[in-house]
Amino acid sequence: MTTAPDSIILTGLRVRANHGVFDFERADGQDFLIDVVARLDLAGAAGTDDLGDTVHYGELAIAVHDAVERDPVDLIETVAERVAATVLAFRAVDEVEVTVHKPQAPIPVPFTDVAVRIVRGRG
Repeated sequence: MTTAPDSIILTGLRVRANHGVFDFERADGQDFLIDVVARLDLAGAAGTDDLGDTVHYGELAIAVHDAVERDPVDLIETVAERVAATVLAFRAVDEVEVTVHKPQAPIPVPFTDVAVRIVRGRG
């Protein structure tokens, strides 16, 4: 199967969650920023101008937010996998690229961002 060239993109979805290896990360929580590129064929929706022929990006954003917010885990890699599975649950999506940013990561040197990026598809 070839990947659809079209995309719905969510950038900088901010979610407060309690992921992390350290106890203070679990107790205090921190902001995570999520970027999603959902690849799917948008030609049908463009032709019909019908929301039912595409993925509702508002519903997608809520689903991603809820996936990140729930059930704390140690690694942002695990969060990224959870988000990818959530996005692929939307049947029209063929492939997803997920980036999980952890801008408040407990690193003892100055930095701008720490992130994990994964790409997952069907099959």
